Amino acid sequence: MIVEIVKDGDGYKNMAVCNYPKMTQFLTDIVPPEDHGNGKGSIMVEYIASTGGQSTTLEIPLQPDTDELETLQITMHKSSTKAFKMPAEYNSWFSSCFGYDVVLAYLGDNLRNVLFEEMIPAKSSSWLSTISRSLPILGTPGPYGERITFADCAPFLIVSETSLAAVSSLLPDGEEMDVTKFRPNIVIRGADKAWEEDFWGKIKINDVEITMAHNCVRCQSINIDYKTGLPGIGPSGEILKKMQKDRRVDLGSKWSPVFGRYSFWGPRSGAKVLSVGDEVSVVKVNPERTKWSWNL
Repeated sequence: MIVEIVKDGDGYKNMAVCNYPKMTQFLTDIVPPEDHGNGKGSIMVEYIASTGGQSTTLEIPLQPDTDELETLQITMHKSSTKAFKMPAEYNSWFSSCFGYDVVLAYLGDNLRNVLFEEMIPAKSSSWLSTISRSLPILGTPGPYGERITFADCAPFLIVSETSLAAVSSLLPDGEEMDVTKFRPNIVIRGADKAWEEDFWGKIKINDVEITMAHNCVRCQSINIDYKTGLPGIGPSGEILKKMQKDRRVDLGSKWSPVFGRYSFWGPRSGAKVLSVGDEVSVVKVNPERTKWSWNL
């Protein structure tokens, strides 16, 4: 995760694509351990500098040694965890690309708590549990259930190609909406109707059950032009407004349009590999849309 160093140098500000569109100019690729000279995996980051300047790359270890690293506190959507400040060579590279001081934060084995109200286990009314819930969470087990990394609100974001086509229909001259602007990690093909996934409660991919817990409500990030790293112009730069006309369907976040579902790995699934082309079946359909319950 990238965070900006605030001007007084005594804190950090989270960086998200909606407010830092230049973040779209970084491309990543994983080099697996078996392809790496030292037997360890890495992440190759390329800054494409589409608006001028020279493209450049940086190699980051997949599992850095954290013994000597400074720790910092990261809070996303009121859910906190401890992270590690990567060494200066990495922070300097990102800072030179952005043009101001930033820090690359490594999560390590730490996790954040999921704060959707109905996904938090019943809380004890004892004074000890009340205090524990009010303290910063430092990546250690607490009175919560699901845990996540630096992912926004869930480990999986699932969208439908049929619904993507409905968004594309809002654009002129056969222009297609770029699905990467919605940042899903699972895209499902074959839904009969657009937006039917709003009501999906559970799906199975092969033998893996995935709980589809909440709608994903959208922000200005879908208006960004990924080719330039700048706010989009023309119809594609107004797609959020176009979707607001008939996709404000979540009563818990009534001003934001919905596209996709925040989802979680099913119980006792263990380690599995999902591949392009795997068969998907809908095993639970909710009678009504879920209601957003994370107070961001």
